[in-house]
Amino acid sequence: MDSDARSADAVLGAVGVARRPVDSAESSAASRRWWDADADDYQAEHGAFLGDTDFVWCPERLRESDAQLLGDPAGLAGARVLEVGCGAAACARWLAARGAAVVGLDLSAGMLRQARLASGRSGVSVPLVQADAERLPFGDGRFDLACSAFGAVPFVADPGRVMREVARVLRPGGRWVFAVNHPMRWMFSDDPGPDGLTVSQSYFDTSPYLEVDDQGRATYVEHHRTLGDRIRDIVSAGLELYDLVEPEWPEDLTEQWGQWSPLRGALFPGTAIFCCRKPG
Repeated sequence: MDSDARSADAVLGAVGVARRPVDSAESSAASRRWWDADADDYQAEHGAFLGDTDFVWCPERLRESDAQLLGDPAGLAGARVLEVGCGAAACARWLAARGAAVVGLDLSAGMLRQARLASGRSGVSVPLVQADAERLPFGDGRFDLACSAFGAVPFVADPGRVMREVARVLRPGGRWVFAVNHPMRWMFSDDPGPDGLTVSQSYFDTSPYLEVDDQGRATYVEHHRTLGDRIRDIVSAGLELYDLVEPEWPEDLTEQWGQWSPLRGALFPGTAIFCCRKPG
């Protein structure tokens, strides 16, 4: 990273925080601008943890090679897979290295640029598509599997539509596995230290979190859903929820990742991974 690189907040002119309704158009526009501006900083900070050809589900360092939430890695050869909100597409390249036919989709041109750079470093390339997760540009029944490791779902105004879109592009019997912030984390501030152990707002308040510029325009948006909301979105899309994984913090993991820390991780979950299936 250049020594004079500015943070996304500075680039976008963020001056404060707000809580108000946000529709899909505003949320999508804010996310595109944010991740375009933050892509280089994000990769510089987290790239070593995520790797170029690794599949890490969450800051708790749960790897697909161990968890096998998408099935036996030996059975991935030939599978048609969509990574939703792929970012730099490390997960997609891990899947491709095991013989899967993977497409990585992301809203941000900046993150897809990082994906191309990582493909050059690793020698593993996957097709990349820039699109909104609420409007997947694929035909019905195109994929055997879909996955998302903190991509797209926490940042869209209508996650139910994402569930319906994923259900549409999956073949009958296909799996959809996605990781998001654990819903209970919404009650706490994003402080990885002792101050982040005190409840500061209602779990039931689903007002989006916004960072805004001096005109009140959203520069960053994150949406909260309760655990029940997530399950209803899944079921309403015609999908079956067959597992909910809440990774524990590993005893040997001393690194912090934003709000994730050994202190908080020892007391309550930071990640929820929803494992879904389209009925066959």
